[in-house]
Order: sequence, then structure tokens, then C-alpha cells
Amino acid sequence: MKLCRYGPRGNEQPGLVDATGTLRSLSAHFDDLTAANITAEGLAKLRSIDPSTLPVVQGPVRYGLPFTGTRQFIAIGLNYADHAAESNMAIPKEPVVFTKAVSCLQGPNDDVMIPRDSVKTDWEVELGIVIGKRASYVEESAAMDCVAGYCVVHDVSEREYQLERGGSWDKGKGCATFGPVGPWLVTRDEIPDPQQLDLWLEVNGEREQHGNTRTMIFGVATLVSYLSRFVVLLPGDIITTGTPPGVGMGKQPPRFLRAGDSVRLGIEKLGIQQQRIVGWAAAGVAP
Repeated sequence: MKLCRYGPRGNEQPGLVDATGTLRSLSAHFDDLTAANITAEGLAKLRSIDPSTLPVVQGPVRYGLPFTGTRQFIAIGLNYADHAAESNMAIPKEPVVFTKAVSCLQGPNDDVMIPRDSVKTDWEVELGIVIGKRASYVEESAAMDCVAGYCVVHDVSEREYQLERGGSWDKGKGCATFGPVGPWLVTRDEIPDPQQLDLWLEVNGEREQHGNTRTMIFGVATLVSYLSRFVVLLPGDIITTGTPPGVGMGKQPPRFLRAGDSVRLGIEKLGIQQQRIVGWAAAGVAP
């Protein structure tokens, strides 16, 4: 299934994209799509609904977050060897783990706002893992049972805050609007091998990133098992798994996002995002 939420900010409706690519409303069955809907029990209930009986949603829509209730937004750094090289960093022996603030989550096509005084806001297309089952000390052989599905994540990053201001990477990763997710949550059964997905990103129509998840240093099952040793993973949690080479920081000379830029990114079978880059505003961007 491809699950989604659509409509104006704060008034999103639950939806499903059927096998023909048609958006259909789930509002007769659910008030919203939450973390509870992507557990094994919740997905079983969704699968019992015949998509052809659902009303077709007419016209263009705004996609919001595919579901609500994310409590942890965990990120993996330097998970592609060629990206580590362009960042002048060693290939990690264990996953590099940091967090993105849940408050930075937003719809896939909403504006991305450059933080106040930022000069190094950067792009990163990433595969997102969505957790569907509580996971604590899960063996790698059982890790995939804890995965509800996958989504596109844009891990927007401010490199000065991340790398030059001391402390952890977190301060350059969780600024407002730095977590576009979606357009859909694609359930695990539609992606038999998450380590064989093309991913790409363009800035102003220019291809900047292109890679495939087969070159990840630590794969999906490894990451879920590894993280479950340190934190309890909960339904609705998102793990964003690192980016292939081609980020602005790695360009010669470096290139960063500016107000007026347009970013388009996607992952095979998981959909496409597009964001307008806007300058900082005291009021911020509406949540």
C-alpha cells in the first residue's frame, strides 16, 4: 500500500494511492493516519479495505506527512563510502547516529526555510525507514519484522551549525522545515529489497545526487538491529539512512542553497518531493 495524508496544513485527510496511481480517500474509515495505523494490526485493517470502494480525490492536492505520531526521528551519517570521502571523513566502523528534531518534520513539497544568518544550508536525499513494531535488542535476522515501510526523506542540513559550532551534529539537522517526508509511506511488502533502490536529487533542474541504496555501508536490517541496542524503537519512528555523494558541501567550490532555489528529489518506487527554498522569516514557516 501507499498511504498518505493530503489537504491543507492542520486539516489533512487520510488517503491511499491505489495500484493505478489514483489517490483515494480513507476518511470514511479513519479520522487520520497515525502511528497506530502502521502496526501489524493497523496495516491488516487497512489491507481489508477494497481500494476500489474508496472515493477518488479530485484535482491537485497538497501532501502532508504520510502519518502522524512520530516520537523519534533518528538519522545515520556517512552511510555511503563515497559520501564519506567527499566529506573528508573516515568510513565509519559502526553507524554514525544523531537525531533530527521531530519539530522539523513537514510535508514533502512544503517550503524549506533557510535559518537566520545561515550561509551553508545543504541538501541530502535519503531513504527513510518507518518502524511499525516496538523494537528493543532485536536480532538482525528479525529486524525486518519491525519495519512498516519506507519513505523519501530530505535530510536538509546546515553545515556550519553541524560541523563548526562544536558539540553534536544535531544542531545543524533539526532546524524548522529541515525534515520533509513523503509523499507516501510505502509498505514493506511493496519493496522486496530496500537495498536496490535508485535515489537522486536536483537543484534548479541540475542533477546533483544520484546513487543506489546497494552502496549503503550499513543496510536496513543492520541499522534497525543496531539502533535497537541503544534506544527502544516505537511504531511511527523514522530512521533516515544517509545520503549518496553529491551534496553541496562536497562540491568544488562548495555550493549551498539560497532563497529562490528549487529542489526536486526522489527514490525509485517511493515517490518524488519538490521544495521551494525561502529565506528566514521571524514568524517561521507554519507547522
